[in-house]
Amino acid sequence: MKNDIILAGVGGQGILSIAAIIGYAAVQSNLYLKQAEVHGMSQRGGDVQSHLRLSSAEIASDLIPHGKADMIISVEPMEALRYLPYLSPEGWLISNSEPFDNISNYPPKDKVLKEIEKLPRHVLLNADQMADELGTKKAANMVILGAASPFIDIPFSKLEDAIRFLFGKKGEDLVNINLEAIRAGRSFAQKSME
Repeated sequence: MKNDIILAGVGGQGILSIAAIIGYAAVQSNLYLKQAEVHGMSQRGGDVQSHLRLSSAEIASDLIPHGKADMIISVEPMEALRYLPYLSPEGWLISNSEPFDNISNYPPKDKVLKEIEKLPRHVLLNADQMADELGTKKAANMVILGAASPFIDIPFSKLEDAIRFLFGKKGEDLVNINLEAIRAGRSFAQKSME
């Protein structure tokens, strides 16, 4: 088993929470894990990315080479495109369809989405709207993680347990909304693959 995952987004979108949940679930599944992240500009709305490598065998490097990522999980569509050179020809791209429009020359949304839709293996969803319907837009990252979950070689129950563990100290309501969000994203991805 091996999953090389690029996580991408903009500061404040919860990329590092996604990494923590996958990482905790991987360790609980007795997998090896290596992670490298860049989040220095996250407080200013800058790009955030993380390399997350999971394997049943030891892992030599924490960085994923170009063309070798099994998946890109992105909470922002243009950031998904930024990391396409890392995606393997058989890889999946999972992305929010809603831009975080924080720059003056952000390309037209329809052009960005058309580039994603050219990929043979992608799941594109409006995670912001789905999370809002559940009660908080802050759970959009969990919707995206849920949409990616069918392609991660970790039992879904382990991801749910990680949410319970990592958000448990913040109260049951927060745990429950994040569980609802991850389940909604998973359901969307499963239906889109049918």
